[in-house]
Amino acid sequence: MRVAIAGAGAVGRSIATELLENGHEVLLVDKAPTAISVERVPQAEWLLADACEITSLDEAALQRCNVVIAATGDDKVNLVVSLLAKTEYGVPRVVARVNNPKNEWLFNEAWGVDVAVSTPRLMSALVEEAVSVGDLVRLLRFSHGDANLVELTLPEESALAGTQVGDVRWPEDTSLVTIIRGTRVLAPSREDSLEPGDELLFVAAQAREQQLEELLSVRRPEES
Repeated sequence: MRVAIAGAGAVGRSIATELLENGHEVLLVDKAPTAISVERVPQAEWLLADACEITSLDEAALQRCNVVIAATGDDKVNLVVSLLAKTEYGVPRVVARVNNPKNEWLFNEAWGVDVAVSTPRLMSALVEEAVSVGDLVRLLRFSHGDANLVELTLPEESALAGTQVGDVRWPEDTSLVTIIRGTRVLAPSREDSLEPGDELLFVAAQAREQQLEELLSVRRPEES
């Protein structure tokens, strides 16, 4: 997979390093000469150019990219890059960094953004996830279809503990995508059982989040 990253600062380089380790082809684009540090990520391609200009994106051959990541520290730049990547080059997947939470509402399909990543939101979600069991935590917002990636740790007393995935009547517009059990990451099958302490990751419509939380958190009836 070919990935172009606009912004070669600490965030962009960190993303590039991880993608390269996973076998992907990465191009880093930045207009600041001081940001071009080839020795820091030598396996990546580097381009000194303004990612907000069509000529630069032509040079980057954005039409050949599977994913574009707008990772600069400027929300205006990230929005422009996202819009150009989607509308001018038809990039299938556009991920944009949100620096100022007040601007998060702008990072949507209208600006070409498929996934908006807000560091403050992720940090608060991780804090919530660390201290809450049975509470739904929103991790990422997807622009298409008004869906979110959400997480819930199954409580000990949940009525669904011990139930097979295929026997659960999940809310509409909801999909269980991963079960994290200790150090294991499971792709759920119908025969897998839900166990207390499982971290369950869903892609769910925002309108279904409360219904999903209530389903997973309902307590078992007290035994007599």
